[in-house]
Amino acid sequence: MTIYQHFRPEEHEFIDKVLGWKQIVESQYAPKLTDFLDPREQKIVQSIVGNHGEISVSFFGGTEQAERKRALIFPEYFSPEEGDFNLILFEVTYPKKFIVLEHRNVLGSLMGLGLRREKYGDILADGDCFQFFVTNEIKDYVKMNLDQIGRASITLEEKPLHEAVQTKEIWRERMITTSSLRLDTILSSFTHQSRQKVQNQIKSGLVKVNWTTVEETSFECDEGDVISVRGIGRSRIMSVNGKTKKEKWRITIGTMN
Repeated sequence: MTIYQHFRPEEHEFIDKVLGWKQIVESQYAPKLTDFLDPREQKIVQSIVGNHGEISVSFFGGTEQAERKRALIFPEYFSPEEGDFNLILFEVTYPKKFIVLEHRNVLGSLMGLGLRREKYGDILADGDCFQFFVTNEIKDYVKMNLDQIGRASITLEEKPLHEAVQTKEIWRERMITTSSLRLDTILSSFTHQSRQKVQNQIKSGLVKVNWTTVEETSFECDEGDVISVRGIGRSRIMSVNGKTKKEKWRITIGTMN
């Protein structure tokens, strides 16, 4: 049995990358810091590296509640501290009386700088206050080039990490039943849309599972998967609770409040 059998085929490329990071730490006996990883990628890194033996891993994304975090893979002699993750927190200053910004505006402008999503951490919002995390190595580039978000002229102010806006995810859980664990079947059940409409959304690239676009309607979902549909929102499969007497799956779905 190989390590790949524990993961989905589309994750094998990332697994190769993680094995490479681990090998570098083992051969150089020095810590390796990654870019920002989504929660699924963090779980894979934790599974492969673990914290048993000569190599360990720690995660940090600027706050304890962060969704996107950098991984620090390190040998046993090393004791990681917050500063080792090389994170920068920017706060957006803009004319709040005249302009309304949304999360998608901030993300869109960041992606418009030509850098990969992995260089950016969480985007935090508290009313009309927006902050975001970046890796230290791109902070000067971002500060020099990001001067507009949407129609708003903006400036960026670097803040200490402890001044990060506190956000909290609240999931509202409910039980659904489906005939299978296929993506289109589950989506149809909890969004109350027809199977045909859901399949069109999937094929059009509007659906992500674990932060990765999935265009295969028969994609097999599993416990813990996070499913997001553009324009609808995000849900998580909290648990798969077995089958009913009529051979339908009982699933607990969490939706963002």
